[in-house]
Amino acid sequence: MPKHFAAVVLSLVLTLSLILLPGPSLAFYFGGVTIKDEKEMGHKFDAAIRAQLPVIDDPEVSRYVSKLLERLVKTLPPQPFQFKSTVILNNAMNAFAVPGGYVYVLTGLMMNFESEAELAGVLAHELAHVTQRHVASRLERAQYMTFGSLLLAVAGVALGGPGGGALAVGAMGAGQSAMLNYSRMDETEADQIGLQYINAAGFQPMGMVRAFKALRQKSRMQGAGNVPTYLSTHPAIGDRIAGLTARIQKLPAKFRAAREDNKNFLRVRALLWARYGDTQTALHMFRGGDGLSAMGRGIVFARQNNVNQARAAFDEAVSKSPNDPLVLREAGSFHFRKGDLNRSQTLLTTALRLAPNDYMADYYYARLLDVQGKHSEAVYHFKSVLRAVPDEAEVHEDYAKSLNNSGQRALAYIHLAYSAIYSGNKKKAEQYVNQAKPLAKTADEKRALTRMTDKYEEYKKIWKR
Repeated sequence: MPKHFAAVVLSLVLTLSLILLPGPSLAFYFGGVTIKDEKEMGHKFDAAIRAQLPVIDDPEVSRYVSKLLERLVKTLPPQPFQFKSTVILNNAMNAFAVPGGYVYVLTGLMMNFESEAELAGVLAHELAHVTQRHVASRLERAQYMTFGSLLLAVAGVALGGPGGGALAVGAMGAGQSAMLNYSRMDETEADQIGLQYINAAGFQPMGMVRAFKALRQKSRMQGAGNVPTYLSTHPAIGDRIAGLTARIQKLPAKFRAAREDNKNFLRVRALLWARYGDTQTALHMFRGGDGLSAMGRGIVFARQNNVNQARAAFDEAVSKSPNDPLVLREAGSFHFRKGDLNRSQTLLTTALRLAPNDYMADYYYARLLDVQGKHSEAVYHFKSVLRAVPDEAEVHEDYAKSLNNSGQRALAYIHLAYSAIYSGNKKKAEQYVNQAKPLAKTADEKRALTRMTDKYEEYKKIWKR
């Protein structure tokens, strides 16, 4: 299971802030938090998140959320930020945004909503916090603070709730605790501005109301520590839901009549439940006779190591959805893991023909080629995958094996070092760096070595703390 989300994030942000900007000489008075400050905060917060928390890199999931966010962002007035979404593997029903345009969605939110409009409603609310600069305005109330404390304040605002707030207060001191949560006024404004955003983007506006009701219901069942700050810290959420509902009822009919298309949302939700959800609950969800349900059963049965049932489910999925690249990819990767290379190759090549940008399908195809002894072809496909996910430790490790098989030992050790760096294995990283150095002879190898050692030195600073 993922580590406790709030504790992990606040710990890593504190560490990062001490590393990057240590000492009292970097404390400064705020005459106002600038856009440059916000971008710098967001960049460092994002680096910390990616270094320590499990990020979902499956393009079926990450690209869906990115496109949903992009649809909302297109409706905004000109912004100084480039908005970027990240999906984090965590059961909590939460999403949050930090200065600089970084938006984070936890898988628990997507798995427990019923429609795309609900997810869009929460994202719009979070976007409004960024566009209205709510974090910045609260930080400006501080008269004197270090940049490290500023990062902790950002973390407290983003995470909220008992865990986030208490940890940040402990680290920063009670004098700055007022900045740790959005105010009631901030939340109301984010509701109202967010509603404007989803209307402009063509989403069903009642999705935001349904989302808040679902979050409130979850908080009653599991306790407030598992829901976003904008619900857990304000008991009068019922008033806000009523206010939103009243506003929606006054909207022109064209907004209230917006159609909902949940096909892609339900597709992504099914994949998340199949991969990460409780297996019995997931099997109950996948009782349908369509190809996607059969694929879901196949993934769950494979997780349970019920190989025969998984194989039968994947065969059913392919027969019912022979042109669905997701179904073909999942079936192909299953057959690869079980050693049926011919079946796997047929499925993966078809999946890539239908969806050539699916780097997960490309990853399994690269591994398949390597097993077949086609190392040069495998290297080509691994390089393509790493252009999409450059910090994936597992891909670097498999790429290194393929490079070694093709006789490129220097590059093999360089990518083994990357794998160790991105997985946080300090001992292995040092070992592979030292092994790569004497092997780098050509100009290309030396350039690759320099890039890798620069990354290694960057991470060493973090590890020392």
